[in-house]
Amino acid sequence: MKARITLISRLLLGLIFFIFGLNGFFHFIPLPPHGNEAAVAFMGGLFQAGYFFPLLALIQVISGFLLLSGFYVPLTLLFLAPITVNILLFHLFLDPSGIVMAVLVIALNIFLGWAYINSFLGILQKRNLIISSLKD
Repeated sequence: MKARITLISRLLLGLIFFIFGLNGFFHFIPLPPHGNEAAVAFMGGLFQAGYFFPLLALIQVISGFLLLSGFYVPLTLLFLAPITVNILLFHLFLDPSGIVMAVLVIALNIFLGWAYINSFLGILQKRNLIISSLKD
């Protein structure tokens, strides 16, 4: 049962990022207008940078594809973690209209991170770098 829920969660998160990433290039889903002045200023600043939205769309497409295919899932979840946190914070503080989707995305990312926790155990261990470097 847990394997089925994990698979469905991985496919759903992969589909969300793949579709919204493609939308960053092809604009087939119209963006709703942001009523909040701060949200407009924030998005305008990112747009003015020139590189940010194409890079974000590329990361989303690649990450979505990797989640859908099942390749490098733990690494993909690490790449998506700061993106999902920023999605949540943007909708929490600047544009509450999209908070439901933001909560869904962060919940899926957290659940999948927990489902793949064994892949992260090595990087979560506290190590004494001075002593381990002397042993080598």
